[in-house]
Amino acid sequence: MYEGQNYDVILQRMLDRVSDKLDKRPSSLIYDTHSATAIELQILYIELETILQNGYGDTAAREFLILLCKERGITPELATNAVLKGEFTPTTIDLTGQKFNIGDLNYVVTEQIIPGQYQVKCETAGIIGNQYLGDMIPMEYIDGLKTATLTEILIPGDDEEDTEVLRKRYFNSFNEQTFGGNRADYLAKVRSIDGVGDTKVTRVWNSDIRPADMIPSEKVTAWYNSVISELDAEVAVWLSSVYMASFEKKLTVGGTVLLTIINSHDFGEASTVLLDSIQTAIDPVQNAGEGYGLAPIGHVVNVKSAEAVNLYITTSVTFDEGYNWSNTKTAIQEAVDAYLLELRKAWADINYTVVRVSQIETRMLTVKGVIDVSNTKINDNTSNMTLTKYQIPIMGGVSA
Repeated sequence: MYEGQNYDVILQRMLDRVSDKLDKRPSSLIYDTHSATAIELQILYIELETILQNGYGDTAAREFLILLCKERGITPELATNAVLKGEFTPTTIDLTGQKFNIGDLNYVVTEQIIPGQYQVKCETAGIIGNQYLGDMIPMEYIDGLKTATLTEILIPGDDEEDTEVLRKRYFNSFNEQTFGGNRADYLAKVRSIDGVGDTKVTRVWNSDIRPADMIPSEKVTAWYNSVISELDAEVAVWLSSVYMASFEKKLTVGGTVLLTIINSHDFGEASTVLLDSIQTAIDPVQNAGEGYGLAPIGHVVNVKSAEAVNLYITTSVTFDEGYNWSNTKTAIQEAVDAYLLELRKAWADINYTVVRVSQIETRMLTVKGVIDVSNTKINDNTSNMTLTKYQIPIMGGVSA
């Protein structure tokens, strides 16, 4: 707004207000005194422009955007620590609390999954904790320990929230108000959980079930009465609860919510550990629908991972001189994988994903040494592949 208010313009405007009968030439008293003032006024205009830019979400620098976000109850997501699976031999040693090292990173064993397998937390926050798998070195001697290996990312670590992502959340807060378990509320709460890349929220996802079909018929009632006294006590209590709920018409399809999750590491399938942590935070299984998590009372929430569909690409490639499949295969696979990653990142905002043959060929053509691509197939099919709303594409392999 004030780009034109520079030193020369301000000085000239000031001198124009002084009578021409006085000496206004450079080095004159009037010129020199006005020159110093013009410099200070130019600085004030620069500061004023900065204040205006940082007063709006669209142009605010990060530190001022954070202040604007506070007015909307939004704070930047902090960096989080990766949780990985560690496998150890022998399986009889209790390693809880022990620390290990890979390169510059240290890891601490937090809890046992099964004998010989533990959750291992990277002590350095951020995506760097997702980058290393393999053999670990104990930081202190552990008697009898033979092997210690990181084998899998369970909950990906994330860097501090990017400024542009925070800016998007700020603007979204004006478009969708988060309140009382509405869609925006679920999205905001689930996305804030460590390791979540994105999610889809599906209301009454069991609406394919007719409540009338849940009411026991005379034949079912006769069967129930004949077996209930012969069952194990725990089984009998469960069956009795289900039967009476259906018999008294208490079962309904209302209040059910499905959360479909992808992870934040590669936007792929969510691990069981990540799903369990989300389930516990949103609606603990042992208190389903009772409001002990972030979900409102009456919402029975089921948390699942998006289904990964492996895509096997076959194609015919014409190479430039000096290039062949052996020295371009890795680059071609990376190009296709980058396309599939783009589709996974957009997955949460669309009803279904279309993997296009034309796009795969276009990405392959960007690889140095590739002149032409033809006869490309996805899982032995020359057509585009359409995935359901709960499926994501994963690279299975590329061959020529």
